[in-house]
Amino acid sequence: MSDDGRVPTLNDLARRHTALTSADIDWLHALVSDWQLLADLSFADLVLWAPLQDASGWVVLAQMRPTTGPTTFHDDAVGSFAPTGARPFLESAQRERRICREGDPEWTRGVPVRRESIPVTREGQVIAVIERSTNLSSARTPSRLELTYLKGADDLAQMVASGMFPWPGQQPALVRSPRVGDGLLRLGRSGKVSYASPNALSAYRRLGLAADLVGAELGPLTARLCAPGRPTDDSLMVTASGRAPRETEVEGNGSVVQLRAIPLVVNGLRTGALVLVRDVTELRHRERELMTKDATIREIHHRVKNNLQTVAALLRLQSRRLDEPKARAALDEAVRRVGSIATVHETLSHAPEEIVNFDDVAERVAAMAGEVSAAEARVKPVLLGRFGLLPSAVATPLALVLAELLQNALQHGLAQCPDAGLDGHLEVCVDRSQERLTVIVQDNGVGLPREFDLDSTTSLGLQIVRTLVVSELGGRLEVKPRAGGGTKAVVDLPLDAGAALSARAAPIRPPGPAEPPG
Repeated sequence: MSDDGRVPTLNDLARRHTALTSADIDWLHALVSDWQLLADLSFADLVLWAPLQDASGWVVLAQMRPTTGPTTFHDDAVGSFAPTGARPFLESAQRERRICREGDPEWTRGVPVRRESIPVTREGQVIAVIERSTNLSSARTPSRLELTYLKGADDLAQMVASGMFPWPGQQPALVRSPRVGDGLLRLGRSGKVSYASPNALSAYRRLGLAADLVGAELGPLTARLCAPGRPTDDSLMVTASGRAPRETEVEGNGSVVQLRAIPLVVNGLRTGALVLVRDVTELRHRERELMTKDATIREIHHRVKNNLQTVAALLRLQSRRLDEPKARAALDEAVRRVGSIATVHETLSHAPEEIVNFDDVAERVAAMAGEVSAAEARVKPVLLGRFGLLPSAVATPLALVLAELLQNALQHGLAQCPDAGLDGHLEVCVDRSQERLTVIVQDNGVGLPREFDLDSTTSLGLQIVRTLVVSELGGRLEVKPRAGGGTKAVVDLPLDAGAALSARAAPIRPPGPAEPPG
């Protein structure tokens, strides 16, 4: 742990304890972002050691456990130190610039462990060393799949030691990239498949493959399996033949398969490639369903907005035909309320999720209130602070609350002041924390009547505001005299429910079937 209680990151440890440059640290970040591949192929734990700045020992910068076999390290080793000489394989790998495998298995907690050291080379210099520890407690005669894994792991380790992995300039592997257990193909130099794991073969069967994969040229074969009439990705042949470190997707026979190629270059010679294969059919179908659902919801919001605007226009026409001032005023207020709700739906019709940037809504509601009351108060509301993102369940009633409070201040507070146009002031102050949202609407108008009581008020606008704030949003409403004259309305809302609705979860990679060990 660091001094502030945080788990130390690779950046923290490297900058504090080592002499690594920014370019070295970036290289290690690229390695660590993709070394789950090496751990899974090796059936081994990986620990990244870097020499201390004063050359007195080593510090652990990162750690990775395999998903294909038992772990050796049950405790977190990140941030641990080892003095010079305590782990001689580290010094040997750094000094000799080679993978060190000498020595008999060590016994840790009664478990035999084979340790190897892989130098991490960048531009000809060893900047760190990977300690690869294999738990031998379940050692047995390896299957062909396991032998293919281990051969691929040895090739990748050689590439790390020679500075060829991670690939210079390659983007880090995506969270949803295929993993070793999803499916693995081993290609030879010519691009022909020399080994296909059961999961990889099953994925190609779903694409419509009837023959065996082994012995086939993967690039042309994959291109033939693409759905007819669909545009072929330019990178498909390059990826499927293993000539470049890329990712692509193949769609055919109603299925979607994701490919990731890792070219293997050992001792300067291209020896073939590993191609990770993952069936993402259900995932893509769910994504398309969600996209269709989102588009439908946005279209519904758009139509609701149009309908509300039509209702407002009809009410406005009816208002113009009335001679009774009170009836006309009532219809004008209805037009304003309908317009406030339409504003939220218009915003939602452009949002990819049911989340509203309420600052845009507040500006439009304030402008609309100012326009409606321009003839009476001639005061433009001022917004201070930021509302931020709010779920639609909060945004819709809050927009109506804000519109009512602004209209009430303009019509009953400022419009009654003879100098409102010169000295009138109306502001909306917003204070948002992680748990609560406080909105203060205050003016310097005539103030509240002496006998004012919020609980017994006959004002329809304030009754609407109280119902929305207290009953629907679970908040607190307070209307009181403002210091220095005028009125101050305070709306205090909990954001617990809103925060839960607006929280955006990180994409979770659904588990897929792992390759059987034998």
